[in-house]
Formats: sequence, structure tokens, C-alpha cells
Amino acid sequence: MRQTFIVSYDISDPKRLRKVFKAMRGYGDHVQLSVFRCELTRSELLELRGKLSKLINHREDQVMFVDVGPVEGRGSTSISALGRAYMQPERHALVV
Repeated sequence: MRQTFIVSYDISDPKRLRKVFKAMRGYGDHVQLSVFRCELTRSELLELRGKLSKLINHREDQVMFVDVGPVEGRGSTSISALGRAYMQPERHALVV
């Protein structure tokens, strides 16, 4: 089952910041500076955490994972915004 996560990061070195951003692009939607919305299975979450753990400096950087809930249900409606409205990205099927 997929869970919705908000992943936010604070990386102190620009080189590491770029690497973290590139790694995150493969796992979710970039919604704000240093913030991604990700729909992940348990194994994808563990994989992402492992990749990010290798990229960051554990004494200087921080990555936060907020579990918003299942994709089907609360996870799809729990994000709200002030100002410009949050637009959930459209999902398209990709046939390879």
C-alpha cells in the first residue's frame, strides 16, 4: 500500500543540496523549495532513506519525512495552503 509523505530537507552545502534534489526527483513531486510530496511503498521509503543517508552530512543536514497517510483517502486531501492554491499533480499512465 502506498503512503503519502511530505519530505523536507535543509542541506547546508550547495553541492550536497543539488545531489539531494536530484535524488528526490525520482521519488515525488517538487512542490516548494526543498519540499517534495511522495507516494511511496514501504520498500521505496526505505530505499529513498538509504540513498539520502549516503548523500547528507548527518551533523550538518536534516531530512524530515512526514507520513500524511494512505494515498487512497486522507493522504490525497490532507494538504492545504494559504495564498496560491496547492494543485495536486495530475497522474498519467506511462506504457513502456
